Amino acid sequence: MAWSTRRLADLAGTTVKSVRHYHSVGLLEVPGRAANGYKQYGTEHLVRLLQITRLRDLGMSLAEIAQAGRSDESYLEVMRGLDAQLAESIARQQAVRAELAALMAHPAGPDVPPGFESVADSLTEADRAMITISGVLFDEQGMRDLHGITTDHQEADEGFNTLPADADDNTVRAIAAQLAPVLRTIHEQYPGTITPPVAAGYRGSEAIEALNQAVLDLYKAAQLEALRQAYRLANQGAAVPDRRTDRI
Repeated sequence: MAWSTRRLADLAGTTVKSVRHYHSVGLLEVPGRAANGYKQYGTEHLVRLLQITRLRDLGMSLAEIAQAGRSDESYLEVMRGLDAQLAESIARQQAVRAELAALMAHPAGPDVPPGFESVADSLTEADRAMITISGVLFDEQGMRDLHGITTDHQEADEGFNTLPADADDNTVRAIAAQLAPVLRTIHEQYPGTITPPVAAGYRGSEAIEALNQAVLDLYKAAQLEALRQAYRLANQGAAVPDRRTDRI
């Protein structure tokens, strides 16, 4: 029994256009023709078309299907490669779902960095921006430290966050005095904050330059002065560089 192109495509659950394309790329053998010029497909064509359709459903490209047909070893090699791709894709999707779960558990805006949803309410807009930038520049340990600092050390933040841009000298000094012991404790608990925990692909000087610029752009003049004074107080007698960006 011979089938037409349309009937073959229907039996395999595909389209005439796909059948013709498989012919053009050499995946499906072109059958003989009847006296009237129409193609006549047989069982071997249907089996091959079903194989192609199945592999396409598994996510194989036409090039991979062609390679898989060369030998059993080639077939296994393609299967292993496809499995690895799927594993990587699943891992990415699981990571996205975990982030979505955190966002739903702790409703927050899109400016809250991943992993910081539970402390979002304590973060100012500037804090969120600084953490977002740090997420690009810091390594994993640096971000873990940053999360710990954000979670456990909010003692002096209320006064700092509400400090007006034109605050007088006495007010700035008072805020700096409140921040200094907090900064000193942070350096003791998180020694990694002394040296920038820079992610792969960035030089330490580049990361510090970017973070310092962000601090200058995001915080008020009085806040910046309070930070400078706080670091001087916190680092008195210690060989620790004065780094404005360590606040975040």
